[in-house]
Amino acid sequence: MTRRWQVALGANVLLGIPGVIPIWMLWFLAASWTSGPESTDNDPMVLWLPIAAIIVVPYVMLWLSVNRSIARRSSLAPRTYWWLSALATFLPTTALIIYSP
Repeated sequence: MTRRWQVALGANVLLGIPGVIPIWMLWFLAASWTSGPESTDNDPMVLWLPIAAIIVVPYVMLWLSVNRSIARRSSLAPRTYWWLSALATFLPTTALIIYSP
């Protein structure tokens, strides 16, 4: 059981390394839309949507396909597995936020 837990954790931490970019893009879009436009901002946020979709959608598809195959073989409860996977994916982004100068 420990081995399968480690495989799920390791795979999602590794997926989280390239996942820093889509996570940042989603954070940027959310922060930009909730804060409102700046007076010097001439570019509408709608232009960012296709760019974000090109980056986020393939990453989410990869993440789901990898995790579905691991989840089938995992002995963890489904709810536990998916929470572990989501949290492990955010570890590299969290480390960059904490340890950035």
